[in-house]
Amino acid sequence: MTQQANTPIHDVLIVGAGISGIGLGIRLREAGFDNFVILEKAADLGGTWRDNTYPGCACDVPSALYSYSFAQKPDWSRAFAGQAEILDYVRDTANRHAIPDFIRFNQAVERAQWRESKNLWEVQTGDQLYLARTVVACSGYLHEPIVPNIPGLKDFQGKLFHSSRWDHDHDLSDERVAVIGTGASAIQFVPEIQPKVQQLSLFQRTPQWVLPKPDHSIPKIEENFFRLPFTLNAWRKMLFGGFETFGIGFRKPALLRQIQKLGEAHIRLAIKDPALRDKLTPDYTLGCKRVLMSNNYYPALNQDNVDVFATGLKEVRGNTLVGQDGSECEVDTVILGTGFFVTEPPIADHIFNDAGESLSEMWKDGMQAYRGTTIAGLPNAFMVLGPNLGIGHNSAFIVIEAQINYILSTLHTMRDQQLSRVEVKADSQKTYNRKVQKDLQGTVWNTGGCSSYYLDKNGFNSVGFPWSTLEMQRLLKDFDAESYSITPATQPVF
Repeated sequence: MTQQANTPIHDVLIVGAGISGIGLGIRLREAGFDNFVILEKAADLGGTWRDNTYPGCACDVPSALYSYSFAQKPDWSRAFAGQAEILDYVRDTANRHAIPDFIRFNQAVERAQWRESKNLWEVQTGDQLYLARTVVACSGYLHEPIVPNIPGLKDFQGKLFHSSRWDHDHDLSDERVAVIGTGASAIQFVPEIQPKVQQLSLFQRTPQWVLPKPDHSIPKIEENFFRLPFTLNAWRKMLFGGFETFGIGFRKPALLRQIQKLGEAHIRLAIKDPALRDKLTPDYTLGCKRVLMSNNYYPALNQDNVDVFATGLKEVRGNTLVGQDGSECEVDTVILGTGFFVTEPPIADHIFNDAGESLSEMWKDGMQAYRGTTIAGLPNAFMVLGPNLGIGHNSAFIVIEAQINYILSTLHTMRDQQLSRVEVKADSQKTYNRKVQKDLQGTVWNTGGCSSYYLDKNGFNSVGFPWSTLEMQRLLKDFDAESYSITPATQPVF
């Protein structure tokens, strides 16, 4: 990296203009930190809600809870908002707080490296070098699609795309379509495309627990009620409390097995064919994988033009897909509902310590961080939605805002005490993660009998959070200087 003499130094550099980056930008401005920049790899903001535009894309968290606490929206059209409405909300919120002024679009981070001699981060994009005192990775983990390494898939002779890169120009009408994967995206788009296609072949490696979704359009009278003082916030708190109660089950799986009976009843009522019902019934505890909700997924699978292959995909021969059990089907289009890189976030390949070691190399035995936010060996750096902050029962906004509070508390301390460098101590990180892993042992992710994105390739749980969201908020409320090595600045900073 070549530093130009006139390269400005930003107090904070944020990677990613999704929900996390925009929320942090708003809070930075409110706290008087105006010398920051947001680098966004795409030409527009919005993160996962910009990228995922597949038919039926919607949130599985109630709209009133899936929003910033400081920018609540009283006029959602549905109890569970769709992708377009969520993206509009994110854009509107960003515009109202003038956040686009701080965003540099089409600036994908190629290399971000800490320079110990300068107490600065050097961040290189394709055509720009940025300097910053602190860096915050807000790149999330639901945007970089996994394309499975299946023999012959790259040579498939028809149309092939991932659900998060939906080809809206491709007409599926009267086509033979295969869907690979049955996760959160697939259960939303399968019912949307089923009536259009000639034949739908669904390759299901592992069945999912699917609960009924209490969704409905919001009538005007309900919207007006939420415009009254305090009502929207009160409803939000009630939802939060309800989901927190549900979350106890993730730590005490015996409780989830009671809720699992609702999932079993949902299958029995919707699927009459015993053979199909057997294919769709999981053999693990509800909550071990992400809990899904849908009212139209099972009815779609009941239709005559749908075949469910309870097998993973073994290989592709021309236009023929071959399952692990030897079953075959010929298709015109393949849609990958194969998820995203969660335990191996792509941003880790682009972040380096002073010695030139990448974060991916530092995490070769599994992702670890201190309170999911700071990482030993990377001074003045933060990660939003970092290791072991994954919750299966509440809104991601709760996690994001808790982390933003911690980051702001750290920045306030650096500004007030004029610190040039803060780095979490390796012993602090090790002690914290030892406790995390100990308390994860009894959770449904570790004991529920499934493989999921909570567990990495080594079987290490680097995603799940073992305690309540209230405990998360407590842990991330204030910067705890005793857990860090701190260095006073020799000249004014911030």
